[in-house]
Amino acid sequence: MAAIVLITLLPFYWILRTAFSSNAALAADPGNPLPVDFTGGGFARALGLQSTKEAIAQGGSGGGLAFWRYLLNSVIVSTLITVCQIFFSSMAAYAFARLRWRGRDKMFGLFLAGLMVPAIFTLLPNFVLIKQLGLVDTLLGIALPTMFMTPFAVFFLRQFFMNVPREVEEAALLDGAGKVRIFFRVLLPMASTPVLTLAVLTYITSWNDYFWPLMVSYSDSSRVLTVALAVFRAQTPQTGTDWSGLMAATLIAALPMLVLFGLFARRIVGSIGFTGIK
Repeated sequence: MAAIVLITLLPFYWILRTAFSSNAALAADPGNPLPVDFTGGGFARALGLQSTKEAIAQGGSGGGLAFWRYLLNSVIVSTLITVCQIFFSSMAAYAFARLRWRGRDKMFGLFLAGLMVPAIFTLLPNFVLIKQLGLVDTLLGIALPTMFMTPFAVFFLRQFFMNVPREVEEAALLDGAGKVRIFFRVLLPMASTPVLTLAVLTYITSWNDYFWPLMVSYSDSSRVLTVALAVFRAQTPQTGTDWSGLMAATLIAALPMLVLFGLFARRIVGSIGFTGIK
């Protein structure tokens, strides 16, 4: 276990080591396990706080990264996907778990089959649809394909709703509550833990998404952090890639998700165990 943990943490340590090194000195001593010519210039370049002259002196490209703009785009896209996906997926999960209607199980099986379709197969149809809607190079265009619901989200919440005793729902019906009121006032508050778990997983997934945003965003107005890192890497000086600045930007981009997962890791594991997903 200790060896596995060490292997897992090694890339993060190497990111830290490179981020706190001078890019000009890295080429001279690339195998040094400690920061070479310790400096925080990489973070300053990533945040756009270093002048062009200072950046070039430390081996940077002289180009900046509009970090706060890209951060805002990532927050907007991830929040939009998470809020909408949780709202619509929870209603669909309630319909599949608690409501009785003809063909429910067959429809759920067909819906669940979407889990077996690789995401790469839907990229081109989604891009054509987004282009026809005129949403290319917009934040809504990035969020739309996964904004409403996903098979995993519906399946995850359905497992919880199926474990809720029917006596709770019957008691609410006797009190005069309708199906909509039961869902919003009784079952949804009871599902706060799995909903929060799904929200964290959805937020992390949408934050780390790269290929789809790369396909539909072409300007700073819609570019998210994951795509911006590739653009920052392309701004290379004649001496090569600004590895120090790139690793600093990567660390800053990953830090919010590491903190988020660290805060909710135990709740995520407990919720997955309760719903029976393996």
